[in-house]
Amino acid sequence: MPRPWKPTEPSRVYRHLRAVFGDPSKRGVDARRRRSREFDADTVPYGRGREPRGLGDVVGSLANELGWTEPLARSELFVDWPSVVGEELAKHSTPVTIDDGALVIRCDSTAWATQLRLMRASVTTTIAERHPEAGVESIRVSGPDVPTWKRGPRTVQGRGPRDTYG
Repeated sequence: MPRPWKPTEPSRVYRHLRAVFGDPSKRGVDARRRRSREFDADTVPYGRGREPRGLGDVVGSLANELGWTEPLARSELFVDWPSVVGEELAKHSTPVTIDDGALVIRCDSTAWATQLRLMRASVTTTIAERHPEAGVESIRVSGPDVPTWKRGPRTVQGRGPRDTYG
């Protein structure tokens, strides 16, 4: 079943910039006059609300306005992975993607994947506390990629080898 089309970040930015700069009613002299009347009377220099803002505040408000908070929170989760699960487990596991609220994690071996599955509740709680805007609701853990034994010159009917690579 094909997945529904979701607008990507560049298309959202383009639509936002087109809405702000492409609309002639927002560019003309009359539009500037209308906007100047909408402001409070106390927008004089050195008036209330005219204090300089820090760079972090400006970038944070821009990210909120453009809808970048969730992708930024997800990338922050991926960078912060060692402090979420611990240094030892982070050496053997890697967060791959977040798909429909499920964090997909790939592990080096099936033993590390089992360890991470046992810690699933505490890891989910830690993510919800530290990175709530990432949108992680559940965790999917997978082991290493193994070669297939289904094709080739020496294939045999039946189950084949199990868990020989972890």
